[in-house]
This record gives sequence, C-alpha cells and structure tokens, in this order.
Amino acid sequence: MTILVPITLYGWVIAAISLFALLPPRRAALTAYIVAWLFLPQAGIPLPGMPDLDKVTASGMGVLLGVLMFDAGRLMTLRFSWVDLPMVAWCISSVISAVTNGLGLYDGLSGVLRDIFTWGIPYFVGRLYFNDLQSLRELAIGIFIGGLVYVPLCLIEIRLSPQLHRILYGFHPAHFAMAIRFGGYRPMVFMQHGLAVGMWMTSATLVGAWLWMSGALTRVRSLPMWLLVAALAVTTVLCKSMGALALLGLGISFLLTARIVRVNILLALIMFIAPVYMIARIEGWWNGAELVNIATSIDEERAQSLQDRLNEEDLLMARASERPLWGWGGWGRWRIKDEWTGEDLTSSDGMWVIVRGERGNFGLIANTLLVLLPFALFVVRVPAREWARPAFAAPAALAVLLLMWSIDNLFNAMHNPIYIIAAGGLVGLYLAYPRLIARQRAMQQQFAMMVMAQQQAYMQEQQRLAGPAGGSR
Repeated sequence: MTILVPITLYGWVIAAISLFALLPPRRAALTAYIVAWLFLPQAGIPLPGMPDLDKVTASGMGVLLGVLMFDAGRLMTLRFSWVDLPMVAWCISSVISAVTNGLGLYDGLSGVLRDIFTWGIPYFVGRLYFNDLQSLRELAIGIFIGGLVYVPLCLIEIRLSPQLHRILYGFHPAHFAMAIRFGGYRPMVFMQHGLAVGMWMTSATLVGAWLWMSGALTRVRSLPMWLLVAALAVTTVLCKSMGALALLGLGISFLLTARIVRVNILLALIMFIAPVYMIARIEGWWNGAELVNIATSIDEERAQSLQDRLNEEDLLMARASERPLWGWGGWGRWRIKDEWTGEDLTSSDGMWVIVRGERGNFGLIANTLLVLLPFALFVVRVPAREWARPAFAAPAALAVLLLMWSIDNLFNAMHNPIYIIAAGGLVGLYLAYPRLIARQRAMQQQFAMMVMAQQQAYMQEQQRLAGPAGGSR
C-alpha cells in the first residue's frame, strides 16, 4: 500500500468541500461522488468512533460538510415523507439486530452511523439536488461521462491485465484470479471487483443509449452520440461480465417495451423479478436448476460457479431462518463456520443473502424497498408513453438502472453510491411531480393567453387599417 492511499482518502474530504466553493452545489456533489467512485483506492482507514474512511465515506463527509458550509439553506427545503421510510428503516435495522442479538447498543449505533454515510447521505443528496427533470438529466449524463472516462482505462487493463490500482496504490483490489476470463483479462481499474466495473460500464451504456435513442442528447461537444455509445458498448462487451451484459439486454428491452407497448402495468410487473426470486429461494419453491442449464449452454465453468452459489445460498438461508425477523447481527455471525477452527465454510455473493443473514427479513424488506420503490413511484407518476420523450428519458433510464441493480444484487454485492443518489432523486421527482405538472400547465395557459392576445391585437390592427380605406370608397 502506497502513501497515496491515505493522501487521497483524507484529501478527498477537503477536495469535496472545495468543489462546493468552485462549482454550483449540485454539480459539486455529483462530481465529488463520481470522481471518488472512479478513482479513489479500494481501502479503508479506521477512524475512532466513526466508520472506516473509504471512497464512499470520504465523499459523504466532504459533501455533507460542503452543503453545511456553502448551501445550508437548501436543507430547509427538504421535507420528509412516507416514501423515505424504507431508508430510515434500513438505517435503524442494524441497531435493532445488534440489540436483539446481545451485541450492545454501541455496536448497533456504529452500524447506523456506517449506513448513514454509505446509504443515507447519497440518498438525501439525490433528494436535495436531483429531484426534477433537468437535474436527473445531469445525473444521467454524469454516469454516461463516467463510463466514457473508464473506456481507455478498461482497454489498457483488458490488454495488459488489471494493474492500475496496484501501480498507483500498491495492491490489487481483489484476487487476481478473478480477473482472468475467457482466455483474457477482465478490468478492475479502481473498483472493488471486475464485476463492479462491468456493471458500471453497463449502466453508462444503458443511460447513454437511451439518451441517444430518445433524442435527449445528440452530441457531447463535437462528438456524435452514436459513436460514443458504440465505444461504450464495445468496451462493456470486452469487460467479459456475462451477468452485466445480460442485464444490459434486459434494461434496453424494458425501455423499448415502454416505448412500444406503452402499458404501465406491464412495467410494474417487471419490478417483481427480484422479490419473486428471493421469496422462491427462501421458501424452497425453486432450486435454480433452469438457470444453471441456461448458463451451461453458454459456459460450463460459469454454470458450475452459479451452481456453487446456489448451493451456498441454501446453506446460508437455512442459517438465516434460525433468526428470521432481525437476523444475526454483525461480526459474521450469520455465516457458517467450522466448529473447531472458526473458518468460514461458505462464501456469500448476493447482497440479499448477506442482508437477510445480518438483519433478517426486516432489513431485507427495507433494503429491497429502498431500491425498487423509486422505480415503482416513477411508473405511477409518469405514463409509459412519456418515457421516450427527451424530457423524461433520463429519469426513465435511471429508474430501469435501479431495476437492473436489484437483479444484480441477487448474485453480487457491489454497492455503488451513484445508484443510491438516483434512488433519492426519483423519490424527490415523485414528490415534486404534481408541482412540475401544475407549473407546466400554468406556463401553457400563459402562453396560450399570450398568443390569443397577440391574435386579438393583430385583428384589431387589421380592422383599424382597413377602416379608413373602406370609408373612402
């Protein structure tokens, strides 16, 4: 580990605050999170009485201080609503799990503080700054630009193997064997795993493709969108993350369904993919054999990996079912360990399995709702026929992106604060939408009245000019 690790993590708190002095607050918050997520190291520095300082908490601390120092008045505009309850429930779930498991109030409050920085602050950044159509468009473009920035870095590691994090920070973020796929390399760049990079590039490709297809964004500076989207798509394929590629296909299909079918109820049903999977696995209604057979037709090694995951899911679900409501709490107590050595006998991949083991069904429901409720609220507010309009293209793409992330969380645990910002923004849009529609209608009425007044003035002027001529005859 090089000296750059503490320099960049401590320094980013100061840099994030400085961004608020240099940029508009919304742009500063977005830049602080995206740049940190793309380039800061995969490391954590212990802080007394605080969560470990990593790229997410450093961004959260810097943004929170930046808002308090340069835009405190904005906080007065925030109004809590019932739609914020899933985030509140999620943040308090760790203290309930800790207390019910005898781990103590201090342990639980430490978990609450960690969740506030990891989940809560990005969510409320979305609620504060990305709660209308224009700001959500900026967020979508930020994700797209973030993907473009990663294109050359991914290509370097695809060719030379994942080395950028080691060169800059002195260590690999994940086991190097995880980077070898299909006779080549899968890039990790500065993220926690190649799977996280694959999902990020998939997200950027989806957002960029829909902005282009809807006409919401046609050029970036002098470069045409079709060329940039094509470069992203090719790089995403080269990242060799089959799950992410499948999600990209699903995401594009969802958006095209909205454009062609224009039926909101069909889109709402899609939202239940992840919850139905979780319920079916918890209740033992489905063992995943069909999914393994599909994977076998693509790659036997990946199919075996999937089967191993499903087998370990079964074991961990049985362990979680011993304390179904509040879970086992922290410190890995939800895992299955050797009785004598204490060694882990299982590995956990899916976020939902980890959440259910730690915080029980209460935490699992809260976590699922905070990801999927924004999608549901967008479906309720915005008719499917509007999703392909330039004004609504960005929030539509972000809503589908959350849906894709919920599915990815069934098999992986790749946290990304940018998705949480999008969730908060879509919740804010839901709350602000009636005012936006009322303002739009008022502007339309004002425009219609202005046109009518101009027409009346024109007719009066024509009558005035025609009057003397008619009298002379």
